[in-house]
Amino acid sequence: MATFISVPLKKSSEVDLVKPLSKFVTATYPAGEEQAEYIRSVEELNKLRKNALGRPLDKHESSLEILLRYYDQLCAVEPKFPFSENQLCLTFTWKDAFDKGSLFGGSVKLALASLGYEKTCVLFNGAALASQIASEQNLDSDEGLKAAAKYYQLASGAFGHIKDTVLSALNREPTMDVSPETVGTLSLIMLAQAQEVFFLKATSDKMKDAIIAKLANQTADFYGDAFKQCQYKENLPKYFYFQEVLPVLAAKHCIMQANAELHQSLLAKQKKRFGEEIARLQHATELVKTVASRYDEYVSVKDLSDKISRALTAAKKDNDFIYHDRVPEVKDLEHIGKAALVKATAITPPLSAKFTDLFEKMVPMAVQQSMSVYSQRKAETVNRLVGTMREATNLCNGVLASLNLPAALEDLSGDSIPQSIVEKARAIVQQGGLQSIEQLIRDLPELLTRNREILDESLKMLSDEESTDSELRSKFSQRWNRTPSGDLYKPLRAEGGNFRSVLDKAVQADQVVKERYNTHCEMIALLCKPEAELTAAIPSANPVKTLQGSEVVSVLRSQLARLEEVKKERERLEAEIKGVTFDMSSSFLTALAQDGAINEEALSMSQLDQSYGSYSQRVQASLRSQEELLGKVQTSHQEFSKLKQSNSEANDREEVLKKLASAHDSYVEITSNLKEGTKFYNDLTEILLKFQNKCSDIVFARKTERDELLKDLQQSIAREPSAPSFNVPAYQTNPAPTAADPAPAPRTVFPQQPQVKAQPPQRPPPPAFTPQAASAPGNPPDNQPQPGNPPPMAPPSQAQGPPYPTYQGYPGYAYQMPMGYNPYAAFGQYNMPPAMQPNMQPYVPYQQAPAPGQGGFPGPPPHTAAPLHLPTAAPAPTTSTILPTTITTV
Repeated sequence: MATFISVPLKKSSEVDLVKPLSKFVTATYPAGEEQAEYIRSVEELNKLRKNALGRPLDKHESSLEILLRYYDQLCAVEPKFPFSENQLCLTFTWKDAFDKGSLFGGSVKLALASLGYEKTCVLFNGAALASQIASEQNLDSDEGLKAAAKYYQLASGAFGHIKDTVLSALNREPTMDVSPETVGTLSLIMLAQAQEVFFLKATSDKMKDAIIAKLANQTADFYGDAFKQCQYKENLPKYFYFQEVLPVLAAKHCIMQANAELHQSLLAKQKKRFGEEIARLQHATELVKTVASRYDEYVSVKDLSDKISRALTAAKKDNDFIYHDRVPEVKDLEHIGKAALVKATAITPPLSAKFTDLFEKMVPMAVQQSMSVYSQRKAETVNRLVGTMREATNLCNGVLASLNLPAALEDLSGDSIPQSIVEKARAIVQQGGLQSIEQLIRDLPELLTRNREILDESLKMLSDEESTDSELRSKFSQRWNRTPSGDLYKPLRAEGGNFRSVLDKAVQADQVVKERYNTHCEMIALLCKPEAELTAAIPSANPVKTLQGSEVVSVLRSQLARLEEVKKERERLEAEIKGVTFDMSSSFLTALAQDGAINEEALSMSQLDQSYGSYSQRVQASLRSQEELLGKVQTSHQEFSKLKQSNSEANDREEVLKKLASAHDSYVEITSNLKEGTKFYNDLTEILLKFQNKCSDIVFARKTERDELLKDLQQSIAREPSAPSFNVPAYQTNPAPTAADPAPAPRTVFPQQPQVKAQPPQRPPPPAFTPQAASAPGNPPDNQPQPGNPPPMAPPSQAQGPPYPTYQGYPGYAYQMPMGYNPYAAFGQYNMPPAMQPNMQPYVPYQQAPAPGQGGFPGPPPHTAAPLHLPTAAPAPTTSTILPTTITTV
C-alpha cells in the first residue's frame, strides 16, 4: 500500500470587502456608469471570497478552481487599490492550519491589515487542497497517476512560492504554518510524492529495471531531504501534524531505497553479477525490516518484504549450488543513478483557466498616482502661464492708472465725468458694489472655521487611538506585537500638517485682501453712488479744449487701443491654455507594461513641453509687445502733459480720477480673490472630509485589530500554567521492558525535543484495600491487619499500559485534562484505583471471613455496591490510526 501525505486547510474569518472598497471607488471616481460598474465588481469580489473561503471545500478540481480564481483576482486587484494600514485598511484574520488549539484558548491565529497576507494564505489553501485532491486519486489508472503528479507539483510550487515571498509580503513574523521553514518542508514533501507517482507509473508500465531503480533512488533522496528539513528545524516537531508525518517520511525513504536496490539487483542478475544481486537484496531486506519494526503502524511493507524475501532466497540458492559468486559488502557496491522527472510548478498568475479580471477597466494605482502627479504638474504649468499674463495685465493697468489714462484724454472739458469712469462705476454697481465684497469677506471666517474643525477632529481621532495603543503597549510590553500607532500615523500626520500649513497661508492671503479692500474702500463706495453725486465729488478744472484735435492725443488713443487689444488677446490665450487636454493614462500603462515601472517625471515633462511649448512662446511675445507699447505710451503722455495747462484744480481733479480708476481695478481684483478664496475653502472642505474618512477608517480598523489582539492575549494568558511544572516519575511514562516482552525499536530515527507541558499535581498514594474482607463498625482500622484475613495485595510495581512507549502529542496517550480536574488523568486508566475508574461502581471491601461452618462470605450490605474484582490490563492495541485528515492510504 502507498501512503501519501496531505495538508489541512487554513480557516479564515469573514471580512466585508464591499463597504471599504465601495467607499474608495465613490471617493476616487466620479458618479456615472464607470463608478457603478466598479461597485458591482466589488460585490462580485466579495461573493468570490465567500465561495472560496466561507464554506467547506470538496476535494475536487472545481473547488481548487474557485480558490485559484480568487487568488488570481487578488493579484489583479492589488495594484489597483491602495491596500495598506494607513490608506485602504482591510484586516484579514487566519488561523494556523496545524495548531488545533486547547480546551480553553482556541487555535493560534493572526490578523493583519495586508493584502499580501491574504494572498499568502489563499495560496497556502490552494496548495493544501491540491495535495488533498492528489491523495484522493486512483493510482491504478493512468489518469489518476497523471492527475496526482500534476497536483503534487502544483502544491510544491505554491509552497515554494510562499517560502520566497512570505516575509516580504507580511513585514512581520508569520504564524508557523506559513513560515519559510514550514512551507519549505512541505514543498519538499510534495515534490517527493510527485516523484513517487512517477515511480509507480514506471512500475505499472513495466519499464526497464535500470530506469525504475533511478526513479526510486531519486524519490528516496527527495524523502531524505524532506526528513532532514523536519529534523533540523526546532519549530516543526512541536506540531502534532509533523510528529505524525516524520515517521512516514523516514519509512518512505527506506522503502524507496529498498525498491531501488530490488530493481538494481534484477539488473545485476541480468549482467550475471550474482554476488551483487544478493548484496543488494540483503540491503533491501534490512531496509524493509527497519520499516516493519519501527513504522509498521504508519506504512505496510508486507508485499514488498515478501517479494524481496522470495528473490533473496532464490538468489542465494542459485549462488550456493551453481555460481558460487562472492557477495560484496554494501559499501563496495556501485552507487545507483538518479533520475528526477518532477519540477515544482512555477506560480505565475493567472493560475485559473477561467479567470477574468473583474476590474479590467480600472487602471493600476501606479498609473493613478502618476496621473495625479501629472495633473499637479499640468496645473502648475497652466497657473504659471496664466499668472504671468495676469501680472502683466495688472502692471499695465497700474501704469495707465498712474498716468490717469484713458480718463485724461476723455476729460478735456474739465467739468464732466470721463466716459471710462462712468463705465467703471456702472460695472461695479452691476457686480453688487460694496455689499457683495463685504458678504464674501464675512463668509471667509466661517469657511475657515469649518475646515479647521474638520482637521482638528481628524487629528484628534488619531491622537486618541495612539494614546490607547501606547497604554496597552506599556501594559503588555512585548506581547503587544502590532505596528505602533505613532509609526503608522506618520504619513497621515504629515498630510494633516500640510493641510494646516495651507490654512495658515490662506489666512495670511485673506488678511492681505482685507487690507487692500480697506485701502480702496472709500473710492469704491464713491463709484457706487449715483452719477450726480459722483460728478459733484470730482473737482472741476479749467477746460483744455484746445488739445482735442492735437496729434499727441490721437497717438495716445491709438496706443491705448493697441494695449486693449493685447489684453483681449491674453484673455483668449488664457482660455486656450486652460482648455488643453491630453490623456496620459495610455502612456503610463504602456510604460508600466514594458518596463514594469513608470518614469513619471520624464514622461510628464515631455508631454507638457509638447502641449504648452507654443503657448509659452505666445505668452512671452505678448509680454514683449506690452512692454514696447507702455514705453511709447509713457513718452506720449509726457508730451501730452506739457501741452496741458497745469494748475492746482487740474492736479486735484486728475488725482481723484486716478484714484477712481485704481479703485475699479482693485475692486475687480479683490472680488476675484475673494471668489477664489471661497472656492478654495469649499474645495478644501471636500478634501478634508475625505481625509477625515480616511482617519476614521484606519482608526476603526485599528480598534478592530486591537480587540482581536486583546482577545488572543486573554486566551494565551488563560492557557499559561498557573503552577510550576514538575518531573513525572519515569515508570509512569516509559514502562521498563521485561525479558518476555522486549522493548521495540523507537518509532523515529532522530531525537525529538521534549514538549514541555503543564503536569498534574503529584499523584496521591492509592488507598489501602483488602480484597477479601470488609470493614464494619467496631472492626479494627483499615491500616491494621485483621486476624484470619490474608495480607493486603501490593499495588502493581509499574503502570500497566501498552508495551510500547508513549509519544508526545499522540492522541491515545496525550497529557490532556478533562473538564473536571482529575489528578489521575495523566496516568491512564490502567493503574487507577478501582473506585476511580470510569464506568465502574465504587469498591466496597468484603466483610470479615465467615465463621467455620457458615459457608461462603455473606453478601453485600443493603444500599452498597456489589463486590468488584480488579480488572485485568487491557491488551495493547495492534493498530494505530494515522491522522485520517492528513494521511491517506491508497
